[in-house]
Amino acid sequence: MPINISDILVVGVSSRALFNLEEENEIFNTQGISGFRKYQLEHEDEPLEPGTAFHLIQSLLHLNETAKKRIVEVVVMSRNSPETGVRIMNSVEKYKLDITRMAFSGGESLAPYIDGFDIDLFLSKDLMDVQSVIDAKKCAAAYIYAPPTDFKPSDNRVKIAFDADAVLFSDESEHRYKTEGIEAFQKYELENQDVPLGEGPFAKLLIKLSKIQEELPTTIELSSLRIAIVTARSAPSHMRVIKTLRKWGVYVDEAYFLGGLSKDTVLKEFGAHIFFDDQDVHLTESSKVVPSGKVPYASDSPLLNLKPKK
Repeated sequence: MPINISDILVVGVSSRALFNLEEENEIFNTQGISGFRKYQLEHEDEPLEPGTAFHLIQSLLHLNETAKKRIVEVVVMSRNSPETGVRIMNSVEKYKLDITRMAFSGGESLAPYIDGFDIDLFLSKDLMDVQSVIDAKKCAAAYIYAPPTDFKPSDNRVKIAFDADAVLFSDESEHRYKTEGIEAFQKYELENQDVPLGEGPFAKLLIKLSKIQEELPTTIELSSLRIAIVTARSAPSHMRVIKTLRKWGVYVDEAYFLGGLSKDTVLKEFGAHIFFDDQDVHLTESSKVVPSGKVPYASDSPLLNLKPKK
């Protein structure tokens, strides 16, 4: 009988997002599959270095110990063959990551297997796979940037930060801002502050994270899983965000309405294990201080043809 994991957060992470496989990827690109296969076999007992998503995955898995039951499941997803994936398996064991599910597709796209593993969040360094997942609306998905050179988690709590529009919420408001300007945007958001924003590609993930928080012990309201919204919005458009979260039944620990200021300083102080945004203009700076992932627009989104907001 199939296992029911509907109440568990399931994260699918590519091997290149979990571990640093950039040298190996370059060998594959320059020497082909035979050179890559030879290199992996010769080095399969050498543990891989942590990648951008490593600290996030490690800390998420620790939540199972905190909750004293399984609330997080991680699936390593790789385009390696099972044979060349032995080094990945060995590295998972070396770092004592409690991961039991893996997918080795032998060069095929991983996107079609998202449903098979009931993935809620897919993290990858393959933009085509991420785009396929976003377009199919299978789950939350992000393209992982290169890791910061000196990032280390500030404590044992898991800290996840999200941009608002086109990530947690639909791209409707962002489209209005870009096409009609800031004044029209602020006026509309104020007049419609009691109308919930539409769900974006990461809405269901946020709702699930909020439910998982309820399974974790708290000390003076300090959960071991902290969620923050870091957005360019400012007053008066902030109220619609707060009221939408209430409508969704979501508790967010922290929110920063920056009014166009750079996000990197706030994210560094928050100590985000990962930050999700839709725009390179913010991610270029944030990825220097915290692990970051880009949420691509759907291929049919009108935002693709617009200039990024300032």
